[in-house]
Amino acid sequence: MSGQASPTVLGRRALNRALLERQHLLRRVRRPAAEMVEHLVGMQAQEPRDPYVGLWTRVEGFDPDELGSLVAGRQMVRAPLMRTTIHLVSARDCLTLAPLLHPVRERNFWTGSPFGRQVKGVDVEAVLAAGRALLDERPRTNAQLRAFMAERFPDYDATSLGYAVHHLVPVVQVPPRGVWGQKGLPTWAATETWLGRPVEQAPSIDQVVLRYLAAYGPAGTMDVQAWSGLTRLREVTDRLRPRLRSFRNEAGKELFDLPDAPRPDPDTPAPVRFLPQYDNVALSHADRSHLAAGAAAHWPTDDLHWSALLVDGFVAGVWRLVRDRKAATLVVRLFGTLADQDQAGVAEEGERLLAFLAPDAEPREVRLGAAA
Repeated sequence: MSGQASPTVLGRRALNRALLERQHLLRRVRRPAAEMVEHLVGMQAQEPRDPYVGLWTRVEGFDPDELGSLVAGRQMVRAPLMRTTIHLVSARDCLTLAPLLHPVRERNFWTGSPFGRQVKGVDVEAVLAAGRALLDERPRTNAQLRAFMAERFPDYDATSLGYAVHHLVPVVQVPPRGVWGQKGLPTWAATETWLGRPVEQAPSIDQVVLRYLAAYGPAGTMDVQAWSGLTRLREVTDRLRPRLRSFRNEAGKELFDLPDAPRPDPDTPAPVRFLPQYDNVALSHADRSHLAAGAAAHWPTDDLHWSALLVDGFVAGVWRLVRDRKAATLVVRLFGTLADQDQAGVAEEGERLLAFLAPDAEPREVRLGAAA
């Protein structure tokens, strides 16, 4: 009597190349910005510049004004979604993800932050109704929302009440913040008012998990939970199991994938890629060893504002942009010694990134060095 065949084992390089292929980091593609953002199921965007860098590194001939126009035109929005962090998503994805991820924001507010403890005993429904009505009138900054709460609910911490609205009411951050070349304080609007449509009443977690696998797979249940912030998703992956293919990683953990998803040869060449400071490709798995094994030990501690550099598909260093009057320098810290060809690739791609980020700077310089 023969048993069921054991799942195929995927090594670290196989998982790396599959992820890079789904993320369009093996080669740039010609694709509208809106389609790419939806394919990625959103892009982390608490740093407003990050989605622009993330699209530049994935899209051939990316024009930042294309994305800026989508944000200004309310076709793309920045909202607290996965892991309660600000993400850039399409308007329709926002209306799906906001209600689906409400439990994540609720848990973060009440138990994952100090804010919930500061407002114990408050009439939460009254706070949310008042905050929603205020944002329906017009978008408000954090200071404006805080001042309103201090006047309306003087016995409670106004900052925490403002965060209650951010977490428990579907909201978006509005332009000019998030538009290329513009700046602005974080200013909030009610999602449904800003987009002129209600949030989805019965969003499908199954469809979102399938989209996650298309962009981030192969992946396990814990990976989906790490990406989204949701918990208890085992019942979802079990329900989807007949539609998925099962694998194992080298540690024996079960991974799921779409049957027809691309899984390139592990020896497929991977070009140098500069990631933004926060990019979901590096944040969307519980086990990140297939992208960033050992990187944490080398990460600079003198400043948090460093971004990852990929060489041969793996994190091999960090970078940051330094502006000094008219000059611009791309400072690159490498975690180890690179082959001459790879070092030349870092310098060439760095020059292209510097031209994208600081086209008006003179002089421009890419400076390579070892991590401290």
